[in-house]
Amino acid sequence: MSKAKTKEQPVILITNDDGITSPGIKALVDAVKHLGKVVVVAPDKPQSGMGHAITIGHPLRMHAVHIFKGIEAYQCSGTPVDCVKLAVDKVLHRKPDICLSGINHGANHSINVIYSGTMSAALEASIESIPSVGFSLLDYSIEADFTGAQKYAALLVEHLLKKNYDKHLCLNVNIPAVDETLLKGLKVCHQAYAKYEEKFDERNDPHGKKYYWLTGDFVNYDKGKDTDVWALKNNYVSVVPVQFDLTHYKLKAVLEKTLTKLN
Repeated sequence: MSKAKTKEQPVILITNDDGITSPGIKALVDAVKHLGKVVVVAPDKPQSGMGHAITIGHPLRMHAVHIFKGIEAYQCSGTPVDCVKLAVDKVLHRKPDICLSGINHGANHSINVIYSGTMSAALEASIESIPSVGFSLLDYSIEADFTGAQKYAALLVEHLLKKNYDKHLCLNVNIPAVDETLLKGLKVCHQAYAKYEEKFDERNDPHGKKYYWLTGDFVNYDKGKDTDVWALKNNYVSVVPVQFDLTHYKLKAVLEKTLTKLN
């Protein structure tokens, strides 16, 4: 009589944009390593604000590192999106069951998702039919406390691995920088219309040459109570489903009626 077939562990790909040595990625590895076989492929240096950039015209380097005890890990000279692409093609030789990006040091709510290397890595996985989640903690400090973020990352990933959601699922998860005991739980939200009102400070370097430094203030134009900004302000962990299809469907419907009259 043959033995029952042992179910294989799910493969969990982890990447980030803060670099493979950041405390956030270690926190994420520790949070989910009991849920499956974790493989890390992450940038060898900070790549914040890279968005969905890929490396073209320059060679990509990747080599194994021994940073996480008992975890297969590689550092890559490229962007977060490069890391996902290389992981699938050259490391795993298959699509992982889920891709996790983070835990980012700093917010990726509202308009930040457009610029975020963290979320672009997650979206790249989604494009490749790999369910994905980007995690961000609203604390830029190298000494940030990831306890609450780890708790909700583990809860959410365990749930996603058990459920059969759409293969293009991509979630943008932000965690308030408060004590774990103050977190009120997960709240599914929409992305707030909030952005930085930017300006460039003009300065002079020691040689008297001009340079510019981007500054600005964050302004929330969306006063609704179902947005990620509201949820985070009120100590909820915000969960925003995002997608790579940028089609404005309401406007498409309007244009289909109006532009056809021009023919």
